[in-house]
Amino acid sequence: MITNLFIPELNNHDVQELWFQQDGATCHTARATIDLLKDTLGDRLISRFGPVNWPPRSCDLTPLDYFLWGYVKSLVYADKPQMLDHLEDNIRRVIADIRPQMLEKVIENWTTSEPAVAVICQKSYLKCNATRLSFE
Repeated sequence: MITNLFIPELNNHDVQELWFQQDGATCHTARATIDLLKDTLGDRLISRFGPVNWPPRSCDLTPLDYFLWGYVKSLVYADKPQMLDHLEDNIRRVIADIRPQMLEKVIENWTTSEPAVAVICQKSYLKCNATRLSFE
């Protein structure tokens, strides 16, 4: 998938400033996978065993995690759907109503607030690990 889809797509865009975060799933952190991503992204890889190490079972820090899912969830459940059909309709409606401009703004805010992202990242990491430890 990385070789056939991801890298060709990267080659279609100017991604010199792109950072890539890979989760810690075993198949995602296999030596061959990490080596391929390092060759492609250099030091801009955030992953377990990557140049920027991200511990296993840690929270991701992306606009999808810190903004989009909460935003979608708040709108999907606003009218307290009681039936699966109603919930599915809400999900479809909310996703369809998301405009590219909003996502661009979220990403712009995320990428231009590097110090704030570092603080959020640290707090998120500590919170996730504390939560994980309470379940172990």
